[in-house]
Amino acid sequence: MCGIAGIIHRGKSNNVGGEMQKMLQSLKHRGPDSTGYALYGEGESNNYILRYKVGENVKEGTTAVKEDPSVYAARRKEVDKKINEVGATIHDDEKITDYSFRYVISYDGDLLDLAKKIESVEETEIQSLGKSLELIKDIGDASVVADQYSLNQFSGTHGIGHTRMATESGVDIRSAHPYWAYPFSDVSVVHNGQLTNYWNNRRALEAKGMRFLSSCDSELIAVYLADKIREGMDLEEAMKGSLEHLDGVFTYLVATKDKLGMAKDTMAAKPMVLYESDDLVALASEEVAIRSVMPTEIDTYDPYEGEVKVWQA
Repeated sequence: MCGIAGIIHRGKSNNVGGEMQKMLQSLKHRGPDSTGYALYGEGESNNYILRYKVGENVKEGTTAVKEDPSVYAARRKEVDKKINEVGATIHDDEKITDYSFRYVISYDGDLLDLAKKIESVEETEIQSLGKSLELIKDIGDASVVADQYSLNQFSGTHGIGHTRMATESGVDIRSAHPYWAYPFSDVSVVHNGQLTNYWNNRRALEAKGMRFLSSCDSELIAVYLADKIREGMDLEEAMKGSLEHLDGVFTYLVATKDKLGMAKDTMAAKPMVLYESDDLVALASEEVAIRSVMPTEIDTYDPYEGEVKVWQA
């Protein structure tokens, strides 16, 4: 089932963290297992913002299972060592949870080299690495995750998010959306649906050196788009290509440093509702999510089958 939502402001920054929390909480009934946010702020002009985790928060039955905090601390020290080895400098480091961290770093080298170094540490996974993107996901509904990671006052231009009902993989952070695909610093994807040619596409992309960290078919969309951008395609062209090469029923949202895009497969089986004005665009699996952030009466519409749309911040 799952629920996806996105919002983009055409102008000054707004409290996109608070807006996305309201939108995703209104979609809780579509997916209570985990919630993820990809939020885009003003960005660090010369630095990267790194969000990473060194362990899992896994739900088994009704109980969350974590490792000993001392294990997380040891892995964090190893990550610091790897960052220094590759020539990057840590300017700020913040512990968000026992297993999740936010760093501000400067780095002039290849992002792929940096990412591989960091993820060589046991159980370590980069959530996002960008100049404006901050990707946060964990088990729990939108309010639980927003409170845990202090997202309610996040200022930025746009964001996308996802509420997940676990159907084909476990209730853990790794299986939660959104997904980021290196080596592109500010690209994120959320998805509602199912891809039927996942393994063929995954094997082809892995053969080209692309990275997968989960068995979730939604990650394939992020990796597919990253590969096309690497080949020189712009975002809209890559999205249109995805409708030809990815089989199944799906609707997905993709965000970059300054854009928000939506793609709907030719069967149009997965819902999407859209509101657009001169100041902002908001879209979600259900209209209730859009109305949660709009104080006045609005008119919405459903995108057509096989439609791709891209908006500029």
